[in-house]
Amino acid sequence: MNSGLWLGFVAASIIMGLIPGPGVISIIGYAISSGKKTALSSVAGMAVGNMCAMTLSLAGVGALLAASAVAFTMLKWLGALYLIVLGVYTIVRSRQNVPELAEVRPISPRTAFMSNIAIGIFHPKTIVFFVAFVPQFMTADGGYWHQSLILIATFTLVVAGTDSLYALCAVRARNLLSTSKARLWMKRAGGGALIAAGTVTALSKV
Repeated sequence: MNSGLWLGFVAASIIMGLIPGPGVISIIGYAISSGKKTALSSVAGMAVGNMCAMTLSLAGVGALLAASAVAFTMLKWLGALYLIVLGVYTIVRSRQNVPELAEVRPISPRTAFMSNIAIGIFHPKTIVFFVAFVPQFMTADGGYWHQSLILIATFTLVVAGTDSLYALCAVRARNLLSTSKARLWMKRAGGGALIAAGTVTALSKV
């Protein structure tokens, strides 16, 4: 792989990372509802999910999903249902102990981490997209898996950076609203963002 192709891939990855999708929406949701530690854990989970999605795509699963409408639909709805249920749970839990908002437990970093791994893996459009996207930055004489590993690592790190930017900006916005009532509505907004991420996943097409 030559440096020109790699730099082109870095630029394309930055653009992809900055375009909000289900992963970004979920990260913002965690940041708003549960704070910095949970948000950054969700970023780490998304990085693992992206890495898994790219690996599956380059191993041939993306082509299978593109060819099988049933497989694509099943994977899509699994991911969408998970996000929507988690979002509803966050909203319902935010209504408990309203006078003492501090007693409402935030979503744990572990839950956010595992959830965003699922988002990365169960978002089939991402896997299918990598089938068409990544080979454009490979050369015929460079070794398929050698180049694949470089591109997987590059994309994972670049998008983790853009996701972290979204997370920290959302945390900053959350911290500006320090009253109990504001934080209650921020938690509800976070749950709504998770539901929105699930809806985006459900509406995705090949």
